[in-house]
Amino acid sequence: MSSRLPTIRTLSMLLRYPVFSIGLGIIIAIGIMAIFADEIAPYSPTEFVGESLEPPSPKHLFGTDDMGRDIFSMTVYGARVSLVVGLLAALLSTVIGTAIGVLCGVVRGVLDAVVMRIIDFMLSLPYLAVALAIVAFLKPSIWIIIVIIAALSWITTAKVVRTHTMSVMGNAFVEAARAVGAGTGRIIARYVLPNVSPMVLSSMALNVRGAILFEAALSFLGLGDPTQVSWGTILFYARRAGAFVLGAWWYIVPPGLMIMLTVLGFTLIATGLDEVLNPRLRRA
Repeated sequence: MSSRLPTIRTLSMLLRYPVFSIGLGIIIAIGIMAIFADEIAPYSPTEFVGESLEPPSPKHLFGTDDMGRDIFSMTVYGARVSLVVGLLAALLSTVIGTAIGVLCGVVRGVLDAVVMRIIDFMLSLPYLAVALAIVAFLKPSIWIIIVIIAALSWITTAKVVRTHTMSVMGNAFVEAARAVGAGTGRIIARYVLPNVSPMVLSSMALNVRGAILFEAALSFLGLGDPTQVSWGTILFYARRAGAFVLGAWWYIVPPGLMIMLTVLGFTLIATGLDEVLNPRLRRA
């Protein structure tokens, strides 16, 4: 029971922190919408149920698109794709970045120098242009997009984790653990990971935000999964139909607002995690 108390206390502190609570509330609401899309959306996102570009009405809350599809239904179902891409890509990139950061911070030497040069090279790349080139070469799909986003977004996590790992490895308690025969694996599990976990959680929340924006940008440019409806895909359809010129604001505002709210939610969660779990920020 005692091993659970720190987790319960930490969760209680986070929930009492307004910034984190607001962000978590936004994401939970969007998550519920995605999970229960079949019950919430009145129509299928691919069903032609009205006239072209009908303005909002009781029958179509967000109006219709240029092909007569219900934009409210498309927006609700789009939450599934955007959240799946964001969460899976962020989880994958965070795991990769954490593993590389811990390894470099513990082993150091040649491995660390080589990885840092690779990171420096990747930081000089225009990520969107690289992603566009890869997706254009391959057949666009959700899974390819997830892998591409993860492969391009682990760098920040790796650098942050490496820095904190090096700080932890320089502490006296690590030297004491080595003196009594603790191996590298035990030191990582017992001292490194618990100390870097707050930064990892915060980094993952930011990675979700970045992945959702990345997917929206690719889809807006026409390189999203053509078999799925995401918020970025809706904006692509709106641009292709000339909604920006025709003044069909109802075609643009709902997906744009959902992207903004989701990004805001994960940003607030990351801020809350930073300020509650990072002792230095809490003392400041």
